[in-house]
Amino acid sequence: MNPSLVRRLLWLPSALLLALIGAPLVALLWRTGVTALGQGLANPLVGAALRTSFATSVLALVLVIALGTPLAWLLAHERGRLGSWLELLAQLPVVLPPSMAGLSLLLAFGRRGLLGPLLESLGLEIAFTQKAVVLAQVLVAAPFYLQLATAGFRGVDERYVQVARTLGSGPWRTFSRITLPLALPSILAGAALAWARALGEFGATLMFAGNLEGSTQTLPLAIYSALESDVRAAQALSVILLAVALVLLVLVRTFGPKRGAA
Repeated sequence: MNPSLVRRLLWLPSALLLALIGAPLVALLWRTGVTALGQGLANPLVGAALRTSFATSVLALVLVIALGTPLAWLLAHERGRLGSWLELLAQLPVVLPPSMAGLSLLLAFGRRGLLGPLLESLGLEIAFTQKAVVLAQVLVAAPFYLQLATAGFRGVDERYVQVARTLGSGPWRTFSRITLPLALPSILAGAALAWARALGEFGATLMFAGNLEGSTQTLPLAIYSALESDVRAAQALSVILLAVALVLLVLVRTFGPKRGAA
């Protein structure tokens, strides 16, 4: 069959899927408009949700990077069955229903949860506080960071590492001067995706942290609440999330691993 004919035939289902993806976004922007956006942003719900979302998501991202980078390096170098099982565990939250993730967090860190008595003895209360928001965001965002960061560490040519060690460079110096810079594009891309996922988290946060305005109500939860009272505020919040997601995806494509790169 003529390759050009095949290409044209493939465009039909492709265009249908792209229309399905793009139509809701176009509808959101068309129905919101500049005037409605300004009116929606004036709702007091918006400012509080913005502050909560950005404060908790940035803290969650810091935790994901700080704890996830060592794990990504271990996953990249761990061979055999252990490495496979660890990687499977790290990716499991991607396929978990958000409500199940939230319930699991509640059963682990809630007042009557598995670790509840220990946390209470330390004077820590997590469920239905901003700490719960951060934990929920870490849970759902970490797999996206780990996947790209692990791929970045795996893509580092070990010959550079061996040469550095031959020249007398210690493990930490080799990691910070050779391994980390070479894996940095993937790490930055993973961080951007993780932050986008943390900002968009809804189900686990609702189950584990609640929907308390000014405390645990993030942007997605505020959209859910605003639908009952002020649709314009819900649209404004949705446009903000769309704009942030678009910027983060552009950063991923700009700084992430290039297609066709070895």
